Amino acid sequence: MDQVYGGGGVAAAGGGGGGYAQQAQAPVYPDQSQVGGPTQLFTPGMAGNDVQQPQQPFYPQQPQQQAGYAGQGQAAYGAPAEGVDQMANQFQGMNVGGGARPGQGPAPGAYGESKQLHSVQTVNLIGMQPDVRNLEAPPPPYLIPSNAAVTQSPHNQPDPSYQRITLTSIPTTQSLLNKSKLPLALVLSPYRSVRESDGDEPVPVVEDSVIARCRRCRAYINPFVTFIEGGNRWKCCMCGLSNEVPQLFDWDQAAGKPADRWARKELNHSVVEFIAPTEYMVRPPQPPVYAFIIDVSQAAVQSGMVATAARTILESLDNIPNQDGRVKIAFIAVSTSLHFFSLPAGATEGSMMVVSDIQDVFLPKPVDLLVNLAESRPAIENFLGRLSDMFQDANVVGNALGSALQAAHQLINKIGGKIICLSASLPTIGEGALKARDDPKLLGTSKESSLLQAASSFYKTFAIECSKQQVSVDMFLFSANYTDVATLGCLPRYTAGQTYLYPGFNAARSEDAIKFSTEFGRVLAMPLGLEAVIRVRATRGIRMSAFHGNFFIRSTDLLALPTVPLDQNYVIELQLEDDLKGPFVVLQTAILHTTCFGERRIRVITQAMPTTDSTAELFGSADQIAIASYLANKAVEKSLNGSLDDARNLVTNQLSAMLKVYKDQVTSSAGASAQLAVPANLQLLPLLCCGLVKHVGLREGASIPPDLRAYAQCLLSTLPAQSLIPYIHPRFYSLHNMPPEAGTIGDDGHLILPPPLNLTSERLERHGLFMIEDGQNIFLWVGHEAVPRLVQDVFDLPSYADLGGGKSTLPQLDNTMSQRVYSIVAKTQELRRGVYRPHVYIVKSDAEPALRSWALSLLIEDRMDKMSSYAQYLTTVKNKVSG
Repeated sequence: MDQVYGGGGVAAAGGGGGGYAQQAQAPVYPDQSQVGGPTQLFTPGMAGNDVQQPQQPFYPQQPQQQAGYAGQGQAAYGAPAEGVDQMANQFQGMNVGGGARPGQGPAPGAYGESKQLHSVQTVNLIGMQPDVRNLEAPPPPYLIPSNAAVTQSPHNQPDPSYQRITLTSIPTTQSLLNKSKLPLALVLSPYRSVRESDGDEPVPVVEDSVIARCRRCRAYINPFVTFIEGGNRWKCCMCGLSNEVPQLFDWDQAAGKPADRWARKELNHSVVEFIAPTEYMVRPPQPPVYAFIIDVSQAAVQSGMVATAARTILESLDNIPNQDGRVKIAFIAVSTSLHFFSLPAGATEGSMMVVSDIQDVFLPKPVDLLVNLAESRPAIENFLGRLSDMFQDANVVGNALGSALQAAHQLINKIGGKIICLSASLPTIGEGALKARDDPKLLGTSKESSLLQAASSFYKTFAIECSKQQVSVDMFLFSANYTDVATLGCLPRYTAGQTYLYPGFNAARSEDAIKFSTEFGRVLAMPLGLEAVIRVRATRGIRMSAFHGNFFIRSTDLLALPTVPLDQNYVIELQLEDDLKGPFVVLQTAILHTTCFGERRIRVITQAMPTTDSTAELFGSADQIAIASYLANKAVEKSLNGSLDDARNLVTNQLSAMLKVYKDQVTSSAGASAQLAVPANLQLLPLLCCGLVKHVGLREGASIPPDLRAYAQCLLSTLPAQSLIPYIHPRFYSLHNMPPEAGTIGDDGHLILPPPLNLTSERLERHGLFMIEDGQNIFLWVGHEAVPRLVQDVFDLPSYADLGGGKSTLPQLDNTMSQRVYSIVAKTQELRRGVYRPHVYIVKSDAEPALRSWALSLLIEDRMDKMSSYAQYLTTVKNKVSG
């Protein structure tokens, strides 16, 4: 029997939950439905008794093994071998990649004879508590005809973590799409990380350089083409042209004998990588190049940033992808002058040259500034070991960052590569000098969005020049003061880099040093795709109309990325130029890139969707996660071109417009109604929209520093869906009375997390321990009546009074409760794709009002400041729907 630690002896826990409770008057609530004490925020319409039971998860009629995110409790498309047959049967049952016999295209008119439809189940949201577990649900299935694919492979459609679409059925006309008010957009993370711990399988590689492409539209051969004329020709699934099958397509070059065509990877996998022959190269493959710009002004040295950065680079030298020994590296230190370092091959010591002319930047010598990492390793190690001491006593205030960027560009522009910029103060002199403009009087006004726009054109112009020369820029920004993230963020935005912000960084706090060092080390160890371009092709009639993400648009539909980082997200809007006639359409994303080890490769992601002329079918096929990702990008764009108010209105108005069409045309209950009808597969979209308008990147209020807001917008427009959804809708767990298995390793080898709670302070208990996390920060909320035994077991302190709030590191103690809580926190810090390592904050429920407010602001179902509760937000939406 589980034990409960009370104030007056040990009592047995009821209900199997087990945990730490007060005495009899504060029992354990295994269902976590008790309304907590003084921390409670009022949530109109959410009082306990009138709340309906959570709806069943979506798609009860569909197999549970349909691909979700690996490691999230569902089998991924890359399932273990023994599950392949079972999955193939399931996919066939869902009409994915079934039926056609090898070598035979479908018979004329065979497509779609037994067309399946998405069943539309209507849910009324008013008065219903959302079931947040359904955020893990897979997208609605792609109900393509059973004979649409040439093989019966279970890998014919991509895992949604690579690519998903807002509608898994495509409307046949633009007018139907316009009438539905639903967005049509592709959400892709083509270079998502492969993690063995999540059961991910690497992308299959076609190594024989036989690349079959359509002569007309240049699409790559894929599972949805048709073989004709006895298998000698193949018909393109995008434009319909007949193409010859390459001579070596059925030949195994390694074994020197005929091969089985139907075993070829490109006919069995929707995500595949080709090794490209020389005609895909403009020049020989470039080596990976890293140019480090390190701010050595007084603020940077005193915060410990310089010492931490130097130590991290030194410790990461073996992790930089350098299997073939071609990596080149350079260092520039910057304050009011530029400091270059000559690091000759074979030498054990380097030398420093100072250039004080920051207006007309030049390189002080032609060689030994950009050096081969392996050949100059002794000099590089010696330099990094001494870097911090070199500037220890320099009390220079000023940062000529723009001039340093120009110098780094001169160093590497002949080759291309990555500039990694570490800056701890506002660039105030030289090219691109900026002024502090964080005027508190503008916050919360219509002019606040001007603080989110670039203050200087220098950085965008420079970024576009970098993109042309295959140079990308990553910005690591540390500052106790204003650092103008909005302006400096232009560099990563147009060069396919990323921005990282460390507000108030102080390396004397171990938590700050560990977070930066971990994230910086992961960036350095990341395998990069170099000199990349992305193009999306589609069935004739579909056009790419708008693009969101970090890249530069080189021509109407070609995205240029000097480097392709792992786990970055892109959103591409689609339009229908012509009516679609076929039973299904195909979208294909191709990423041409050079690997770190000098191979030119093409990653191809192909996806097939059925077409429909039914509005109901469109709603039944809508993917709420993809739509939320699309709306996040549109809202950020709107806030930069308009105001924050416009951005919030865009989200709510677009949601309301969709649901109005659903009410009037699908449920045909026109006129005013006390209900808010939504399709079951979109029942969490209003909650995600509510989270989005209350997110720090968009929310109303006069207390959010412009740097934090601008950084949040960088994340909203680059995080892949698996990280974006928790960032918009945080996870909330009760730890003091979690189920006995939570915090332990399950049968599948993965840690079991507690059941997620709704984001309302009604769930908080005075004696409880809770966790709230959004992928960037983890808050451990400790109720002020927490029993001493709980505080002792988890924090190694005698009582609540001894507990300090704020940034913290959780101790590992020799008791079960500590081990379980520690495991959950550690798992959460590693949970999502991306380099981020969330800080842990201890929040005492009766102390530090600013920290309490920050943690409570993540409970998006509650009212806060001027912003409505979720129930009030639904009422607003319902009123717009009812007109």
